[in-house]
Amino acid sequence: MKLSPKNQASDLKIAIIHSKWNEYVVKALVDGAVETLEQAGAKEPLIVQVAGAWEIPLAAKTLIESGKFDGVIALGCVLQGQTTHAQLLASDVSGALMSLQMTSGKPISWGILTPDTEEQAISRAGMKHGNKGREAAGSLLELIATIRAIQKL
Repeated sequence: MKLSPKNQASDLKIAIIHSKWNEYVVKALVDGAVETLEQAGAKEPLIVQVAGAWEIPLAAKTLIESGKFDGVIALGCVLQGQTTHAQLLASDVSGALMSLQMTSGKPISWGILTPDTEEQAISRAGMKHGNKGREAAGSLLELIATIRAIQKL
């Protein structure tokens, strides 16, 4: 059996968590995610801003544990620097979000950019490489639909 989930989102409650760092890029990601949710008929998402990517997992955990949300979209931009700080940060944040997703059973979509340069970040926030915020929102909606389809089997 092949599942073909539809992005019917009118009954979903979604939260978007985003970091303040690299505001120009992150704003474009948030705008893309919100537009995608609107196009799918979702209610207006709760938008939560945190200081940086490091704070996103705890905010996601708090939202999920509230029981009020069907899924969370994590958005941010961690630019690589001259040290391993950005690599360690991105790895820790992605691991924490994956662990939270698996233990909670609630989908968390990854839209945190980890580019080498500001140019690459801008390109992935709506320029030639698309908008990764839009893609993260679409992925979340598709996963929720897939989970619901599987649960009905």
